[in-house]
Amino acid sequence: MKIGYNEIMITSMYFDDIKDFINLEIGIKRFQGNIERFHFNPIPLNEYSRKLFANIETFHIYNKYDEIFNDGKYLNKNKYGNIISSEVKSLGYECFYNGYELTTINIPSSISEIGYYCFDGCSSLTSINIPSSISKLGDRCFYKCTSLTSINIPSSITSFGWGCFYKCGCEKELKKNKRIPRNCFNK
Repeated sequence: MKIGYNEIMITSMYFDDIKDFINLEIGIKRFQGNIERFHFNPIPLNEYSRKLFANIETFHIYNKYDEIFNDGKYLNKNKYGNIISSEVKSLGYECFYNGYELTTINIPSSISEIGYYCFDGCSSLTSINIPSSISKLGDRCFYKCTSLTSINIPSSITSFGWGCFYKCGCEKELKKNKRIPRNCFNK
């Protein structure tokens, strides 16, 4: 039986560190380029190993000690700005964290969840329209969005993260909504 590209990619997802990936690429010529096939990081990365996974679209954090790269906002925010592509399925950890310049944003209906700390500290954000495709708001996702005065909460949201509306500009108004748990307003 001959092992193909798909089988070796699946197998390499269980490697422990970057040395295993490098040894595969060096040791078996026909599997060169295996790392380039990954669109997510199958192992925790550092500055060096991150450069080897050039095609990453989704960055996984495996434990609280993993290195986090603050330059890699969703789809390279520095390159694309505040426009969210309809190909994006979720807004991840600290996606727009401390985005002081962000005043408004259009979230496409392709998004199903807003991750932890996503808009945390976006103190200039004034309004946001949450589409009904979203079912989950992560912890502190709108934490300290002090200028946020207009936000709709669709009935599709079934999971509200801890402190997701703490010190939010529309906190008083949101507290009237009985569907929103009290812990959403806690620090």
